Amino acid sequence: MEAIPYLAAASSVMGLMLAAYFYSSVRAADPGDERMVFLMTEIQKGARAFLKKEYTWVSGFVAAMAVLIALLIAPTAALTYVLGAVLSATAGYVGMTVATMANARTTQAAKEGPGKALPIAFRGGAVMGFSVAGLALGGLMLVYILFVLVLGVEDAFEVVTAYGLGASSIALFSRVGGGIYTKAADVGADLVGKVEAGIPEDDPRNPATIADNVGDNVGDVAGMGADLFESYAGSIIAPISLVAFALGLGAEDASVATNISLLSFPIAIAFVGMLASILGSFLVKGGDSTDTKALSRALHMGTNSAMAITAVATVGIAYWLFGSDSAFDNPLGLAIAVVGGLVVGWALGKTAEYYTSDHFGPVKKIAGQTETGPATTILGGISAGMISVAASVVLLAVGVALAYWGGEMAFDSIGNLDGGIYGIAVAAIGMLATLGVVVSVDAYGPIADNAGGIAEMAELDPSVREVTDALDSLGNTTAAVAKGFAVGSAALTALALFKSFEFAVVQAGGTLSLNIGEVDVFVGLFLGAMLPFLFAALTIDAVGRAAQEMIEEVRRQFREIPGLREGEPGVNPDSARCVEISTEASLKEMLIPGALAVVVPLVIGFVNINALGGFLAGALVSGFCLAIFMANAGGAWDNAKKYIEAGALGGKGSDNHKAAVVGDTVGDPFKDTSGPAMNILIKVMTIVSLVFASAFVG
Repeated sequence: MEAIPYLAAASSVMGLMLAAYFYSSVRAADPGDERMVFLMTEIQKGARAFLKKEYTWVSGFVAAMAVLIALLIAPTAALTYVLGAVLSATAGYVGMTVATMANARTTQAAKEGPGKALPIAFRGGAVMGFSVAGLALGGLMLVYILFVLVLGVEDAFEVVTAYGLGASSIALFSRVGGGIYTKAADVGADLVGKVEAGIPEDDPRNPATIADNVGDNVGDVAGMGADLFESYAGSIIAPISLVAFALGLGAEDASVATNISLLSFPIAIAFVGMLASILGSFLVKGGDSTDTKALSRALHMGTNSAMAITAVATVGIAYWLFGSDSAFDNPLGLAIAVVGGLVVGWALGKTAEYYTSDHFGPVKKIAGQTETGPATTILGGISAGMISVAASVVLLAVGVALAYWGGEMAFDSIGNLDGGIYGIAVAAIGMLATLGVVVSVDAYGPIADNAGGIAEMAELDPSVREVTDALDSLGNTTAAVAKGFAVGSAALTALALFKSFEFAVVQAGGTLSLNIGEVDVFVGLFLGAMLPFLFAALTIDAVGRAAQEMIEEVRRQFREIPGLREGEPGVNPDSARCVEISTEASLKEMLIPGALAVVVPLVIGFVNINALGGFLAGALVSGFCLAIFMANAGGAWDNAKKYIEAGALGGKGSDNHKAAVVGDTVGDPFKDTSGPAMNILIKVMTIVSLVFASAFVG
């Protein structure tokens, strides 16, 4: 049992080695002709320039937080906070680098069909997936082994928790900043290009096209990578911190047999999940069909296989760790909790797929509503997103109840640690155990999207675009599936961290009431329910302002550059100006929403700790529902547009298509800016409260 953290660290190295192997495999592929290489290089330059500026801005925030943590908590906690932030940023940068390299290579492979193109796009995404999982798990195990097992520092588990806060800080700004960038460019390109100028998506005449493709990488790859890095690290930290704060453990208590089992179980699940993901990644193979169902089966083969292996291994681990300890009644209960989390995460993803895939009724219904214009199209997407919340909440409730029942089956209580709450905490790591392959499938989407953009801008044969469009349509659905996993785990992780916060307050000598009959708790509850809406409004407004500037610039270039709109030979748009607009706008606009998540809980915590408890509860519930609504409504609008572009209901250029483009434009900030940032928001606020709990009481 003592070897589990070391085994997990070794598996993280294996994941990073696999990422390096896939990187070399992608790099060896043919990037295409001179024009394709030029476009790929322009996208790379724009993405690198943005991330360099973004990380420079965010480093100031990280430095300020590190000083605050060092003064109020411990210098070692500040050190692990910075480590979490640096590794999260590194994972995003690595993913962005390979994604911008894989796009042209996927386009070139698409000339030979989807059987060649899908594996390249997937391997490009797999570099991201295994970099995220490997760095997150490796960094966390380094912190755990060094500060808990080797040095045995004072407040060792606060130091471990600070690692998660560092990851959360980068994730929040990366998601918000990258999301504003990509959607400002996308909205500007679509509204002026498709609706006003009547030119195709990714047309080389459109000045915003390069910025749009850059945005896919900084938002949907680098931002998503930092997001899931934080989710994965947080899902492992949550049960560890719960055990530590509930039982009042110090580093010296981590060697007691029962404590070892409770602390090691989530780490062991991460270990087998990493191995299962590595095996699953080799099972993804492309076929010759452009049918999205066939492509989906090929892509999900790896995910489903990894989940099955993890589920079987979890049962064995539960009996190994808890079977011979008299403190536990039935180890199978904890296996049920983890596998239940895994299944509910999958079910949340499938629910998202149902509401966002053009193979099912909701998207086809929205496409049909374009017959009567943009207004009914938007209403259809809003209602589909809202209905999807009901299904997702029911699934989450089932998952929580199952995990609680499984935990109670395993043990009633050990000290202050309730078996049911521990079951809920480990269910979160069940949802994200196979993160390596889940992110691989998610990051594949932006690569396929970029590949289509390069095919259009390089003016390749339409058959190439047909292949990349099929891959891209599937990518929208796989992204929705990954968001289902992420937001589901966020709810369970936040609940476990919230319980840890409660124990940390008591441990520090304070008390925490969650009785909504008390006015401070009641006020906090409503403030918490309000904040996700304020956060969403600020980020959507940010996209709107940035997009407005982009629209004016695209219109100006069409108006002032002779022959651009007509596509005369030798006339090129000023793409660099559009990249500059998106970069400046997104960096400026991300600061206030990002700071809210950290500053508001700190202010409330120092004023009234009971109000903070109510605040966290309100934010968790409304944030989860809003995240599901926005992600699924946005995905549904996007695929309704693609369904029409594939030839249904009049096809490209029709009035139906124009209405669908308007719906998709509304949905863009929903699904790629505000929605994905919600799950980070609720966890950041909870983990900030946990890390600073002793300071609030003091």
